[in-house]
Amino acid sequence: MENVLVAGANGTTGKKIVTLLNESQYFTPIAMIREESQKEQFEKDNIATVMGDLEKDISHTVKNIDKVIFAAGSGGKKVEAVDQDGAKKMVDASKSANLKKFVMLSSMGAENPDKASDLKEYLQAKHNADVYLKGSNLVYTIVRPGSLTNDKGTGKIKAEGSLEQSGSISRDDVAQTLVRSLHDDAAKNATFEILEGETLIGKAIDSVS
Repeated sequence: MENVLVAGANGTTGKKIVTLLNESQYFTPIAMIREESQKEQFEKDNIATVMGDLEKDISHTVKNIDKVIFAAGSGGKKVEAVDQDGAKKMVDASKSANLKKFVMLSSMGAENPDKASDLKEYLQAKHNADVYLKGSNLVYTIVRPGSLTNDKGTGKIKAEGSLEQSGSISRDDVAQTLVRSLHDDAAKNATFEILEGETLIGKAIDSVS
């Protein structure tokens, strides 16, 4: 079993990721949280937590960690401090700790933020974080979903390096894609966009590897 740190564990998608990892036969989740009050919801399910604030030093959070999923976000409030610089801090910490893989939850549109009519600042922050990860020498997977919905997941997606279209995808399927991407041979050093689709998630990830 590999220990996986989930940055952004208390978010809507983050909680789904933690649940999937907790049910996995390969991974053990460690939920990174910012408030003591967030501990109980995880610890009642015997899920370990670690306190960490992406605006401060987080080097301690990767101790005894094998891999990381970065699913943290500021909700548009502190895009530079959290979505960009917080992600860069996590990349640096992961590199120092020789983590085996870094899975980044990015966003469709992050490849060319200048083309965006709205969310430009957010997409630029995501773009900068993605570029930083790619240049880190860490083994990585960068997943860029379309608009997130709270619909029930189907276990099927459409995945390509660039989909040339907009659309949506359920948080359930995004969480599952991120967890599947943790495997050593899955989408190694690959960046891809995902939308709802007809291809089983595992097969879709294999196609972009």
